[in-house]
Amino acid sequence: MAQSDEAVHRTPFELVGGATIVRQVVDRFYDLMDSEPAYTALRAVHAADLTPMRASLAGFLNAWLGGPRDWFVEHPGVCVMSAHTRIAINRETSDQWTDAMRRAIQESPIDPELGAKMAEALAGMAQGMIKRSAAAA
Repeated sequence: MAQSDEAVHRTPFELVGGATIVRQVVDRFYDLMDSEPAYTALRAVHAADLTPMRASLAGFLNAWLGGPRDWFVEHPGVCVMSAHTRIAINRETSDQWTDAMRRAIQESPIDPELGAKMAEALAGMAQGMIKRSAAAA
């Protein structure tokens, strides 16, 4: 049976479950980062109060997945990669970010196949943020 046009044209944002599920993933990600010793280096590059980061990452992911573009309206001309240029991201923190995000996605109700693709794409972004001087280390 062929999929309906409506099902074929759904955005990843709709397929993951919308803003509620995106926020669930983001909250789980930051909860993991804040509580698991495996993410100590990653936690150290963040401010004490994670509230603004939770809102920002959720907004970015909503837009990245094809949902509301509020994050881009609120941050005109800002690229997520350039927004991280002042942060000392190295392989360790990039890998920790990738692992915590992968876990948060896996623990969500997102379809496992879609979640794996999402985690893979985000891992690529995280690797791209590794500072060149740190990449050689």
